[in-house]
Parts: sequence; structure tokens; C-alpha cells
Amino acid sequence: MFSLQTIFGKGDKFYGLLEQSAATVCESAKALHELLSKPGQGSVMAAFTATRAREKALAGQISEGLVNTFVTALDREDIAALNSALYKIPKTIEKFAERYEIVSDRLAGVNFAQRALILERSSEVVEEMIGELRRGLRIDPVKKLQDRLQALESEGDRMLLDPYRTLYVEGGDAMRAMLAKDLFELIEKAIDKCRDVGNIVYSIVLKNS
Repeated sequence: MFSLQTIFGKGDKFYGLLEQSAATVCESAKALHELLSKPGQGSVMAAFTATRAREKALAGQISEGLVNTFVTALDREDIAALNSALYKIPKTIEKFAERYEIVSDRLAGVNFAQRALILERSSEVVEEMIGELRRGLRIDPVKKLQDRLQALESEGDRMLLDPYRTLYVEGGDAMRAMLAKDLFELIEKAIDKCRDVGNIVYSIVLKNS
């Protein structure tokens, strides 16, 4: 007679792949914060591109595994949803880095680093939440992590008020304001994607509690 551990062990490779994917998200967010905290380092796109390539490869492995694995530790649609949400975070960060490299000289003095720090912290919470999946889907620690994500998102929203006020009300360069707004919104989008991952993890835990 097969035990449940034997059966579900065939699908637990997804835990490891999702954890690697979350670690890549953290790496990408940390690199962005460092870029914005220490400007003038020259072109850094190679690092973002390499990180994104790893994330893309992991996403492909997860998608292929869903096709080839008969039994999975989590519902297939939940794994697929997490895979998609995680994949979008480094993709958005790379897009920010591409645009920032082009227009950074025009945006001297605009502080993106504070928002990038919120993104980095959000990515760290995401990594913790993904790690909770293999620890038994415990609702209390996941709820606390979800609350932290929500608080970080709210803090990031509040941080936008001062730079927007400076750019739109006190500034006289409309193009500079639009370029900055575009980049701020990309960081906000990446933070929102972290929240999406948290929502998916939380829903998985609720469903299985």
C-alpha cells in the first residue's frame, strides 16, 4: 500500500522550483535597489537580463513539469498561477532598468530608491511565503506575512505623494515629470505583483486549511 508521502513526493519538486523562482525575484529586486542607491555604476543591464533569463528558465521547468507530472503537491492551477505571478516580477524590474538606463541623466535628483527598497522588502516577504508552502500550509504565519505585504504596499503608496507633488506642482519640466511617473508606476506594478503572489499563497492556504 502506498503512503500519501510516497504519492505526493512525486510532485514536491514544485516546491523547490517555486522557491528558486522566489529567490530570483529577491535577487532582481535587490539589484534594482542597489542600482538606484548607488547611481553612476555604468551599464548594469547584463545582470538584470541574466536574472530574468534564470526566472524564465525556471518558469519553463514548472510549466513542463505540470505537463509531465501525474501527481502534484498543490493543485495544478495554483502552481500555474504562482508561476505566472512570480515570472512577471523580474520581467517588470528589467523593464524599469531598461528605461532607467536610457533616461537616468534626465531624472537626476528623483528618488526612486525608497520605492525600490519597498519592492525589495516585498520580495523578501514573497520568498518567505513561498517557503511556507512546503511547511504544511499553516494559516497563522502566512496571514502575518500577508499583512506585512499589505502594509508595505500601503507604505509605498504614501511615498509617492511627495515626489508627485514636486514633479507636477513645483516642477516646470513636463517631460521629466512624465518620465519619472512612468518609472514610478513600473516599480508600483512590481510591488503589486508581489501582492498578487501573496494573495495566491494565502488563498492556497485557506483552501487547504
